[in-house]
Amino acid sequence: MEPIGLFGGTFDPIHCGHLRTAFELWQELGLAEVRFLPTGHPPHREHLVASAELRLAMVRAAVAEQPGFVVDDREVRRSGPSYSVDTLSELRGEYPQRSLCLLLGMDAFLGLPTWHRWRELLELAHVVVAHRPGWNAPTRGPLGELMVDHGTGSIRELHERPAGCLHVRAVTQLEISSTELRAALVAGRDPRYLVPDAVRQIILDTRCYAAQQGP
Repeated sequence: MEPIGLFGGTFDPIHCGHLRTAFELWQELGLAEVRFLPTGHPPHREHLVASAELRLAMVRAAVAEQPGFVVDDREVRRSGPSYSVDTLSELRGEYPQRSLCLLLGMDAFLGLPTWHRWRELLELAHVVVAHRPGWNAPTRGPLGELMVDHGTGSIRELHERPAGCLHVRAVTQLEISSTELRAALVAGRDPRYLVPDAVRQIILDTRCYAAQQGP
């Protein structure tokens, strides 16, 4: 069976940059599905603006009409920090022989050595790095070693093996920053065309970002 793509993040809020990256990887890598995994308690961020329930609702609204996109709420339901290695361990138990592909943006990949038990990730899944055209992969340090030891340009290898490969893939990068988007929302600006219409409606209805900075 085709690989399952796993796309985690705080999604505070989910925006068109996330969705376009997931869509291109789903198509180009021949993934059975892309499973969105909103983070419950991210270890690298002390404060999330929107609640876990709202972030989950926005992700569900964003992907509702796209075949092959599904939402997995296990990290929101889990207590304690949301470590990717724990999520991958659970999924590997559920899919012992299935190819699992952890989908990462370039920034997340460059920070990988700071992740909890990060070297175990490739024992549990493939790692697919989405990057903008013209970006050069690291050649030194722990990530450079990872590229040498696990790097592959073969999509077929992602299908034939359950885990262990590092695949770098150029995608269309929409320059949308979640931090800048939240700042724009606090300032009262309309997020139209930056987020899906269904997500925009949740943001406008709940004022989950504008309410953070006083009246």
